[in-house]
Amino acid sequence: MYFGVPANELAWLLLLILAGGLVTGLLAGLFGIGGGGIIVPILYEVFGALGVPADVRLQLCVGTSILIIVPTNVRSFLAHRRKGAVLMDVVRAWAIPAVLGVAVGSVIAAFAPGTVLKIAFVVIASTISAKLLFGRDSWRLGAQLPGRLGMMAYGFLVGLAASLMGISGGSLSNMILTLYGTPIHRAVATSAGLGVPITIAGAIGYMLAGLPHQAEMPPLSIGFVSFIGVAVMAPISSFTAPYGARLAHKLPARGLEIGFGVFLMLVSARFVASLVT
Repeated sequence: MYFGVPANELAWLLLLILAGGLVTGLLAGLFGIGGGGIIVPILYEVFGALGVPADVRLQLCVGTSILIIVPTNVRSFLAHRRKGAVLMDVVRAWAIPAVLGVAVGSVIAAFAPGTVLKIAFVVIASTISAKLLFGRDSWRLGAQLPGRLGMMAYGFLVGLAASLMGISGGSLSNMILTLYGTPIHRAVATSAGLGVPITIAGAIGYMLAGLPHQAEMPPLSIGFVSFIGVAVMAPISSFTAPYGARLAHKLPARGLEIGFGVFLMLVSARFVASLVT
């Protein structure tokens, strides 16, 4: 028995975490996302088996997910930057507003029930998925990205969504960039770059937000971040991220959009199922 969990059950959970780490890294490089849609449900089962109370379990999953994908996002960003695909001016314009959005999302997560986080994920991910799967090339918000105030608003929105969903923000930033005519490969690469400050700020925010609940957290946790989960999953996902990035630059743009859209649709369906059961 470990932490009150039978050894054989804990071994299966560990295998799930390792498998999730492999998939997470590939998705991060392939789609410019952190892989939170994979990490969060796996950790939800793990922390449930370890006896973490249901009212704070999803917050712990989201916070841990954000810290796990920090090194994954860094490696994904570096791999895309070596290919010259990252729009660094966009990353710089969105970085500070995105961090402010992350801070607001962390405060919300500290007080809101887990249902709020699930609903946010479903609404945003479903919208992005619908655009990718059914949208047309003629769909545009503009011929070029907006001015300073518009860019600040977009950065804040991406950071807020990322903080509530336990992701790097790549899903939303991909959609925004492509609606302004940015090629999908450049959108993916730029999203990976923006995910670096978002995930670092998000991890710190969830640590602080969870401190009042420290007594309910599993061993080796700080606030809403479990370092056991990070230690097991982060190295695996970080290792596989560059392979996903290489694959992204070999795939046709439409294939990349369809794959990303299907992925988000499946993740949304999983959260809807958890809301009605």
